[in-house]
Amino acid sequence: MFNLARSSWADYDRQLLSKGGGIYSRKAKSVELSPEVKKVLGVDANSLTPTDLIRALLKTPVDLLYNGGIGTYVKSANQTHADVGDRANDAIRVNGAELRCKVVAEGGNLGLTQLGRIEYALSGGKINTDAIDNSAGVDCSDHEVNIKILLNSVVSEGLMNVEQRNKLLAEMTDEVGVLVLRDNYFQSQSLSARKSMLLDAQKRFIRYLEKAGKLNREIEFLPSDEELALRKAAKTGLTSPERAVLLAYSKIKLYDDVLASRVPNDPYMSTTLVSYFPAPLHERYRDQMGRHPLRREILATYLTNEIINRAGSTYVYRMQEETGARTPDVVRAYLLTREIFDFPSFWQAVEALDNKVPAAVQSRMLNDSERLINRATLWFLHYPNLKDDIAKTVEHFAHGVRTVAAGLDKFLSSEESAGLIRVADDLCQNDVPEDLAKRLASFDPLYSALDIVEIAIETERSVEEVAGVYFVLGERLDLSWLRSQIGALPADSHWQTLAKTALRDNVSGLQGEIASLVLKLSPGVTVADALFNEWEAKHRSELERSRQLLADLRSAGTLDLSMLSVALWELRNLA
Repeated sequence: MFNLARSSWADYDRQLLSKGGGIYSRKAKSVELSPEVKKVLGVDANSLTPTDLIRALLKTPVDLLYNGGIGTYVKSANQTHADVGDRANDAIRVNGAELRCKVVAEGGNLGLTQLGRIEYALSGGKINTDAIDNSAGVDCSDHEVNIKILLNSVVSEGLMNVEQRNKLLAEMTDEVGVLVLRDNYFQSQSLSARKSMLLDAQKRFIRYLEKAGKLNREIEFLPSDEELALRKAAKTGLTSPERAVLLAYSKIKLYDDVLASRVPNDPYMSTTLVSYFPAPLHERYRDQMGRHPLRREILATYLTNEIINRAGSTYVYRMQEETGARTPDVVRAYLLTREIFDFPSFWQAVEALDNKVPAAVQSRMLNDSERLINRATLWFLHYPNLKDDIAKTVEHFAHGVRTVAAGLDKFLSSEESAGLIRVADDLCQNDVPEDLAKRLASFDPLYSALDIVEIAIETERSVEEVAGVYFVLGERLDLSWLRSQIGALPADSHWQTLAKTALRDNVSGLQGEIASLVLKLSPGVTVADALFNEWEAKHRSELERSRQLLADLRSAGTLDLSMLSVALWELRNLA
């Protein structure tokens, strides 16, 4: 049809249509509906006007409604057609709550108003925004421009001619498509995996952006504080279209901060820069990449997309709010966490489960892994050598973390090991591979590896020796049980979250302090139990008091913040 002069849908081969289907003119007075069409549309009428037929098509109970055209076809019940500003489609436009499809994909711009999207999402539909669904086009243009700038410099240096450049550009078409689609994948994954993100953190971030003059809540149709309170009470949270807006603003803010910082100048970033470009350019033109005139902008974009897609739109703001850190420090702490705990291989393993396990299971795995990302980031934001060379710091910690990970089975108590096995078995029941399930289950105790590495250097002991003492202490002092009780505390508000984080960090800090003291008692002793027994003999009365208090707590049933704070204060006397 494309190659026919003055073609129309009347030229379409009707033999290709499904039984009962047809092609009809919008100028017709009415359209006769076949039994098959009536069934698909879910209507009883034998005929409809073209306008009513299009409205019925929009409201058809199908899996997917794809909009690829021009015009706005869906609004909210609270909007008039005049509010939409698309008079040509006033007669066929429907409201978001009237859609009966499961998913809406927007291939065209503004097929739905933002309020229409929100109404549809609140009614149970799955939808993002046109900016999210169409982001591949912008991303593809960015890659094309940046690659051409790079190759133009190669041509100007006489390393290739224009014909060779054009041939190479054509050869890289498919890989550029893969790079672009991966960016889209991670962005959509971020929105779908964080449906239950803490609403209080989102509300505080919205207020922060407003106070900074970066966001107008009314223009972006984000809920008022009163509406957010109602959402919180109903446990509905922000819809995906609303989270998409917050995602965009968080990326704009982070990009500006990273670009204004020295993070893109760190030598470690050279690897990140190379990975932005297609593989055929990696080795041959690495030097030219380092001299790319938009090098800093490329890195700022790359880092922004990864951090927000992987850790969430409120991640950087929460880290700053809890520690007072500057954005560049949060970025460095994130990069250290990513590399030291080898998160890329974990993410790849989760992504490999696409269409093999339920999407909800993958989302849960990603959400659960964020606890380690958040805790390790906070740890590094308090690390005195945070501003050291990134590669140097990664080397400092990575081996020790791998050592602890490999030895958790022997370091942990039988009770702790049983708890990890239960978590892993639950994942395995959903067809998650055993190795991956065990790795995710181990993330909580593995956080301690950061303290263990530092204690090993301080005490001049091996990582294995320190880990042995560290985890024996956790068992003998009931610190593992204390952590589980802290984890069970509510975290529905910002302050509850801060309180839980502080208590959990205090337990880890206390465990590290006591481990260091125990290891310094007898330099020649390497057996963890023997070292603990020697320390226990010196502190018998304090230990008995602490154990009695913990025994009282165990018998108390439900614990609250004040009870756990008293327990921790008592345990601190042991240090």
